[in-house]
Amino acid sequence: MAIKMVWIEEGCILCHACDSECPDVFAVGDESCRIKGAVREDAAEDENRESRSPLKAELRASLEAGITAAASTCPVEVIKYE
Repeated sequence: MAIKMVWIEEGCILCHACDSECPDVFAVGDESCRIKGAVREDAAEDENRESRSPLKAELRASLEAGITAAASTCPVEVIKYE
């Protein structure tokens, strides 16, 4: 089953591990990492912590490996998904 949703909890240290692993989903900004709007149902670009917008259904399977790799390499373990 593909990942339905991904978000960033507080505590991102801007290390760029996530956007190195999965640049289609993650973008590191000045204060935190963001989930790109192009992959989200609501098209917003933020941590997705509040809205928990789902990933676009047609992209879920293709993004799964990158998201899990990014989460496993995050040194502060703030990348969460379901």
